[in-house]
Amino acid sequence: AEGAGGGRGGRAWTGAAVIHMNATADVAVNLVRARRAIRRAAEAGATLAVLPENFACMPASSRDRRRVFERDGTGPMQDFLAATSARFGIWLIGGTVPIRVDDSRASAAVLVYDSEGHRQARYDKMHLFDVHVAERNERYCESRHFAPGDRAVAVDTPLGRMGLAVCYDLRFPELFRYLALREGCTLFAVPSAFTASTGAAHWRTLLTARAIENQCFLLAAAQTGRHDDGRETHGESMIVGPWGEKLAALKRRPGTAIAELDTAAQRNLRRRFPVLDHARFFQGKT
Repeated sequence: AEGAGGGRGGRAWTGAAVIHMNATADVAVNLVRARRAIRRAAEAGATLAVLPENFACMPASSRDRRRVFERDGTGPMQDFLAATSARFGIWLIGGTVPIRVDDSRASAAVLVYDSEGHRQARYDKMHLFDVHVAERNERYCESRHFAPGDRAVAVDTPLGRMGLAVCYDLRFPELFRYLALREGCTLFAVPSAFTASTGAAHWRTLLTARAIENQCFLLAAAQTGRHDDGRETHGESMIVGPWGEKLAALKRRPGTAIAELDTAAQRNLRRRFPVLDHARFFQGKT
């Protein structure tokens, strides 16, 4: 797999993968591509893989978007995640699936499936991207199509306790601090579809900051390239270590990036450099 990092060294391998995609408006095509990427991750020994935001559909219009909304618990995207995780024996973080709220809006839901195909968690994106990107005169209003989530979510995985976030959530460090301090997370999954201009300016900085300040691994799976609606996404899927080190990355071309997460080194870092123990101004730590 492209971007593979780390080595087994005779130990049980704690491999994680991020899937780098250029999704279209065609759900069937995207699911075929995602399945191939997940198979590569599983064959390379990854225990867990993260898919990007909108992995199954980057719609070309509002009508296309509403057409692919799914009811919670059933639909092509959810069926795909359940079947594919079981088929390849790998944990999947499917970000995101549009779970219907009403006739016009959905939740942008991250769904976590274990290696037997059972759903273990759902996180609804809390921070919606309602902004004007002046550099390209682009306007986004996610709240027209999506309803915000109202709670942070963490889930126990074979690689540790994982906090869930999506794309624009990266700009809100309090969410990640809560997940680290209150939920005891040691890693974050961040499915994303950053715009080309904001990604070039801030993507790598935000990923690195969230990893360093919480001493967590961060698995960021991204969309890349130009999509059917004309939108261009930044790309650069990345796995970042708790010291801010880049463990694996893919810049533009779709693919699968894999790295080993050295959890023993992370525990040593947290003992030697106890940033989280020193936190004093985080409301709700106690």
